[in-house]
Amino acid sequence: MLSKKISLREDNENVVLKTYVAEEYTNTPPRDCMLILPGGGYSFCALHEDEPVARSFMYRGFNCFTLYYTVGEKASLSVSIKDVSMAIAHIKRNAKEYNVDPDRIFVCGFSAGGHLAASIGTMWQRDIAAFEGMEYGENRPAGVVVCYGASTLGEYSHELSRFFVAGRSELSSEEIALYSPDKNVTDKAVPAFIWHTANDEVVHVGNALTLAGAFMEKGIPTEVHIYPFGFHGLSVCMDGIAFGEDNKNHVHISAWVRDCAQWTKIV
Repeated sequence: MLSKKISLREDNENVVLKTYVAEEYTNTPPRDCMLILPGGGYSFCALHEDEPVARSFMYRGFNCFTLYYTVGEKASLSVSIKDVSMAIAHIKRNAKEYNVDPDRIFVCGFSAGGHLAASIGTMWQRDIAAFEGMEYGENRPAGVVVCYGASTLGEYSHELSRFFVAGRSELSSEEIALYSPDKNVTDKAVPAFIWHTANDEVVHVGNALTLAGAFMEKGIPTEVHIYPFGFHGLSVCMDGIAFGEDNKNHVHISAWVRDCAQWTKIV
């Protein structure tokens, strides 16, 4: 496996793109690509939403990348979304080396990373997502996967993510409209796969329902799975990942990876 770390920002050495590329398939047709954005409330990037996710999708024929985007005091949507744009553009510019189809790059985000995935899926064409030297559309993904995402800054918003995205907790209706993916769904939005658990006590399931409704209202192809039970941060929901024994009670949710991989084939 080709495994390396690529620094994307000269002004922040912590913004790193990790590769999970199957070298044994370099002479085969280009693979689909999954760019993974771990969660962590924009204050850190969760490890259990990195390699376990990448390996699960590699098994299903993807070459994968994990982006450690800007978090903490330096984080804001206008900064972190540019990190995602840089990552997508880097993969497209080096698609031959990574043996990926540049038109088949999907972005999969968890929790706060889900907000970021939904943001690039709805705002890729806006100035907020552009970086210097980027060609128009170079940062457009083929689709986005939003896993228990903190995808709205309005009703049901996750307070910590809201603070880091906008720099404060109290936002005007204009600012909510600016930073919330569900308020920015247009006909330029890309297809979405959304999943959540109904009793998530950290990020309310209303985030998924609101986002899905916005996509569907605009006629954007959208697949939605709401599982009845399951705590926040399940990742791929396999025994031994993140929560150990507790994951056994929700192992059926691991089907989201299979369903998501199949969804990418029809969009």
